[in-house]
Amino acid sequence: MDRPAKGGRRGGPPSAAAARRRGGGRDAKEACWAAGPGGLKWINLALQGGGAQGAFGWGVLDRLLEDERIAIDGISATSAGAMNAVVLASGLSAGGRAGAKKALADFWRAVAQAAAFSPLQPTPFDRLTGNRALEASPPYVFFDLLTRLFSPYQLNPLNYNPVRDVLAATVDFAALAEASCPVKLFLSATNVRTGKIRVFTNEEIGADEVLASACLPLFFQAVEIEGEHYWDGGYMGNPALYPLIYHCESRDVVIIHINPIERRALPKTAAEILNRINEISFNSSLMREMRAIAFVSRLIEEGKFRDNDMKKMLIHGIVPGEVIDELGYASKLNADWGHLMGLMEVGRERADAWLGESFERIGVESTVDIRANYL
Repeated sequence: MDRPAKGGRRGGPPSAAAARRRGGGRDAKEACWAAGPGGLKWINLALQGGGAQGAFGWGVLDRLLEDERIAIDGISATSAGAMNAVVLASGLSAGGRAGAKKALADFWRAVAQAAAFSPLQPTPFDRLTGNRALEASPPYVFFDLLTRLFSPYQLNPLNYNPVRDVLAATVDFAALAEASCPVKLFLSATNVRTGKIRVFTNEEIGADEVLASACLPLFFQAVEIEGEHYWDGGYMGNPALYPLIYHCESRDVVIIHINPIERRALPKTAAEILNRINEISFNSSLMREMRAIAFVSRLIEEGKFRDNDMKKMLIHGIVPGEVIDELGYASKLNADWGHLMGLMEVGRERADAWLGESFERIGVESTVDIRANYL
C-alpha cells in the first residue's frame, strides 16, 4: 500500500489494533451468526470481481448464509466482489443471515433495474436462444469501439455511474464502521499514480471506495480519494489474501473464483484474445500470493519456523466451471435479470456441492491442491 490506512502503517496492512476494533472478538459475533446446535466453523472469504458475473458470487454467498454451521470472519474483495461484500456486511448488521440474503437479492435486482435503461442488452434472438453474451449486440459493438477511441473523460464528462445510486439505496455504510459489524472487510483498489495496491478497511469504506475497487479505466473516470486516484483493484489484488492472513483469526480462506485460471481452447479471435489477456492479468496477483502461501506452508510443515505467530493457511475454492468458461468478456456487462439469476443459481449449486464435499475438512486441511491449481 502506498499510504497508511486509517489506523494502519505506511507500507503495510492495517494495524492489529485496528483489526481488533473491527469487532474481531467472536463472542460479540455469535448472536448475529445464530449458530446451529453443533457450533460454528469460521471461514474467511476472498471474492473476485467480474462485473455482472459477480452474480455467481451472490449465489455462493446466498447458500453459505443458509448454513448455520458456518460463520464469516473476514472478507477480502475486489470490484463486483467488493459490492457483494459491503452489501452482505450491511445486511448482516441490520438483520443477521436473513437480512444479508435479502440485501444481496435487493442489490442485484436494483442493478438489473438500472441496467434496463442501458443500450447494452441482449438482442431478441439472443434471448430466444439463451445466449447471455453481448458480442452480437450492435449497441455493444458500437460501445466497445468507442471505448477504444475515446476515454471516459470524453464519453462521460459528468462521470455518471448508476451503481452509486444502487449502493446508496442498499448499503448502510455507517454500520460497516461500527465495532458491532460482524465481518472484517478489506477492499482492494489500484493506485493509478504508483501502481500499488490500496486496501480499504471497514472504517474507511464508503461508496467512493467501493466504486474505486470496481473502476474499469476504459469505462469510468478514476475515483479520487484523499488526493489519489484509483482504478479497479483486480490489477493488483483479485482479491488480496494477505489482509485475511494478518488480521483474521480463521485459517480457512474460501476463494470464490470468477476469472478462469485455465482455458483449454486457444483464443483465436480478437475478442477471445483480449478476454484471455484480461483473465491472466486479473489472476496474476492471486497466483503470486498463492506461491508465497505454498512456500510458507512448506516451511511450517518442515519445522523451519520458530515463530509461533506463523500459521498455516488452509485454502479452499468454489469455481463456476464451464458456465463462466463459455461466456466471453462482454457477458460481464450483461446485467439482464435472467442472466443474473442464472449465474446466481449456478453459484448456489456450486456452494452446495462444496459444502457437501468439504465441510468436514474446514479447519483441518486445504481442499484444493495449491501446487496443482496455482503454481
